[in-house]
Formats: sequence, structure tokens, C-alpha cells
Amino acid sequence: MLGEANWHIFSCFGKTLLFDVKTGGLHELDEAGRNAALAYRDKTSLPEAKKRLSSVQCKHGPALAEGFEESVAEAYKELESMVAEGLLSDPDICDEEYAPGEETIVKALCLHVAHDCNLRCKYCFGKTGNFGMTRELMPIRVAKASIDFLLDRSGPRHNLNVDFFGGEPLLNFDVVKATVEYCDGKAKALGKHVDFTVTTNCVLLDDEVASFLNERNMLVVLSLDGRKEVNDRMRVMPGGGGSYDHVAPRLAKFIQARDPDSYYVRATYTRHNLDFASDVLHLADLGAKSISAEPVVGGSDREYGIQVEDISAIETEYERLTKLFVDRQKRGRGFLFYHFNIDLDGGPCLARRLSGCGAGIDYLAVSPSGSIYPCHQFVGKPEFRMGDVFRGSLDPGIISQFRHAHIYNKSGCGTCWARFICSGGCHAAAYGSSADILVPDKVACAIQKKRIECALTAQAMLKDTAQPGT
Repeated sequence: MLGEANWHIFSCFGKTLLFDVKTGGLHELDEAGRNAALAYRDKTSLPEAKKRLSSVQCKHGPALAEGFEESVAEAYKELESMVAEGLLSDPDICDEEYAPGEETIVKALCLHVAHDCNLRCKYCFGKTGNFGMTRELMPIRVAKASIDFLLDRSGPRHNLNVDFFGGEPLLNFDVVKATVEYCDGKAKALGKHVDFTVTTNCVLLDDEVASFLNERNMLVVLSLDGRKEVNDRMRVMPGGGGSYDHVAPRLAKFIQARDPDSYYVRATYTRHNLDFASDVLHLADLGAKSISAEPVVGGSDREYGIQVEDISAIETEYERLTKLFVDRQKRGRGFLFYHFNIDLDGGPCLARRLSGCGAGIDYLAVSPSGSIYPCHQFVGKPEFRMGDVFRGSLDPGIISQFRHAHIYNKSGCGTCWARFICSGGCHAAAYGSSADILVPDKVACAIQKKRIECALTAQAMLKDTAQPGT
């Protein structure tokens, strides 16, 4: 129903919330308000709604049924007034038509500076670092050509981004440093500013590397899966031993002097640790103030892969994480959890809310040889090779394919209540599960919806408490 796509009404931890999808408004409802909101959303008239109420349905008993009906009627009229005043969106109004722009302005590049890795993580979507390609490091000439490509294709855009990725990008640290220096000079001459990000497994995160990252104020994504036994089951050294004892001390030392906004620690959970809330807390106890926990990418045919039958357990675990998260906030031991950080007041621009990350349009990835792909997860898939940084031209067919992969063209997304936050989900996850970027992964959708509900619930529970990280 259209109303369900615009007013999402759900309950969690004894709270009933109405999420106004179009405005981003979040409203807490009592029992009468819930009944009124469901009736209004579903186009049930007030007289019809009152007829449906009974002493059993309202849980008050026969003596209070009439008073409850009056409360519902009052709440119904209040909702009518709020819609008329624009404080709530009309749940029966369709979204405006959307036509994506035709201009291609590149804003961000993900440079695969290393198709090699010093770990052999069992769940690596990059096939232990080389993405199914030759193990190699990106030469400086390719990195410089990539920067030239970005600056040339960014048009009037002033603020740009470059991510150093792998494999393990610190295996090619000299090229990372040289690329930053080269980019600084070129960007400054053009009046542009480039922010840098590096994603690392922390194995090579020594004092020299840390000093450079800090001096450059680079955003750093640090990978650790949580508890030692969990991390060491999947994130192993080339010889097969666990990586926790080598990585955890380096990570903890690095983040001590870091602002929470300048890093986040990223954990991956699999079917082996569906109690991943304990891993999030473990990372918090290591000193991490910015944390992300992501379900493993792909692997549905592997013993560690998330299955449809795991969704219920995952949803329960996100509720447990919400309780723990809120409790720590209230006790002054708070941390930022990436998926609970939803900005209901501003948030992404309209284009981002409708089309997501911009993969294949304004966000591209470059392999060590200079080949261009829609994003880091498509690297190595020949059907998605868009061109190269030396010639600069991009495959218009692939650009068009991704340009039109917005929520109104994706299966089920146009009428989903989560559409403006989820933005249609990950293109690569969709392709991995269905071989079609327009058919989202059902497991990923279920997880995303639960995370959003928990994020909204956490905001409601903390409305009178200091915000995360403060």
C-alpha cells in the first residue's frame, strides 16, 4: 500500500514510532495514537476506525472502551491537522517523478594501489587481495594518471575524494605518499581540495605510517572483527595463524590520539558470530569511538555466508546492540555506531537519497593497471570495465546502466519505506546475489531495514540524552 511506503509505523522496546518517510519526522505514539495513525495511513475514515475498535482490541476492557475511542478520535483529528499544516506528509501522495541528470562529474576515486595483501582473510570479496587478477602494486605513473583523470573530469567541483584501497594499500606506502604529494600540487593549482582515505588491516601500521596519516589528517578505516576468537577465525596471516595479537595493539595505539570523526574501526560479521554486538562492545573497550559492523559480502554458498534463515537472529542481535548502545550513551561511555548515525534533519542531497553512493557515475575505482570500474567491488569483472585513466573516455553504456539504477527502477525499492535512507542498497551486493544491479539482495534489504528501525529507536530513546560520542 502507498500509505505504508510513506508512514512506517513500528514498535521496539515498548515504544511505538511513526517514521514520516518524506519529511524524516519521527513521532512517538501512545496506543490511541497508534490506532489513529494506522487508520489514517490506510485511508480508513474516522467512523470506520471507531467501529473496528472493541474492548478486546484496545486492551482496556469494556468499561474504558468508550473513553479509548474518544482518545483515538482526538488523535485522528490531530493527525489530520498536522497533515494540513505540513507537519506530517500526506501518506497517500506519490513521490515526484525523478529523471537523473545526464552530466558525468567525477567526485571521487578509489585507487587500488595494491592488488596484494599480507593477510589471507577467508571471506575476502577481493579474493585475498588480488580481485582475481595478477598480484601487483600500482605504479606511480598510474596513480598520477588517476589524479590527472579525477581533476580533469571533476568539472567545477571543488571538494574531491581519493581512497587508497586494496588488498592492503600500505604494501605500497611509498606510492601512497607520492600520490598525495602529487595531488596536493596539482589540486592547489586548480583551486581544488582533495580529502584522502585509507583502508588498512593495520599489519603495517607502525609509527612512520601513523605519523604520515596524522600529519595529513587522513580518514582511516581500520579492520578488526572484534573478539580475538572471532577475528582469528577469519582474518588470518599467510601461514594460517590469527592476526589479532599483531593488529589489535597497533590499532589501539593509533586511535588513542585520533578524533572519532577521523577514523572508524570496521568489523565484519559472518554466520559464525551472529552475536556480533559483543564484538562491537569489544572494539569499544579497545578504545574505539567510531565503529561499523557489516555483514559479510557474498559467500552465500560458503559455510560462513549469511543465509535467509539467519535474518531473525540478526534482527534480534541488532535489538540487543541497540540496548547496549543506548545504555553506554547514558552511562557516559558512548561511541558512534555507523549504522545508527542517521541524520533526520538534513541528510544526503536528493540525488544521493535516490541513487545511493554514486558508483559508476561520480565515484569510480581504478585497478593497478589503470583500468576503471564502477566501484571497488566491481574491479576485476571484465563486463564492468569502463575504460582507463590514460585515455580518459568512459563506456557510456555502463554509465547509463548505473545512472538509471535509482530507487524507482530497482525492484521493490520505489514503494519501500526505507528508500530514502537505504537509497536502493549496494549495486555490487545486488549483482552478486542476482546478477542484476536492479534486483537488490533480499538478505541485505532485511538487515538494512532492521538497522534503520534500531537507529530510529535509539534516537527516540536518547532524545533527552547527550548525543553519541559526547
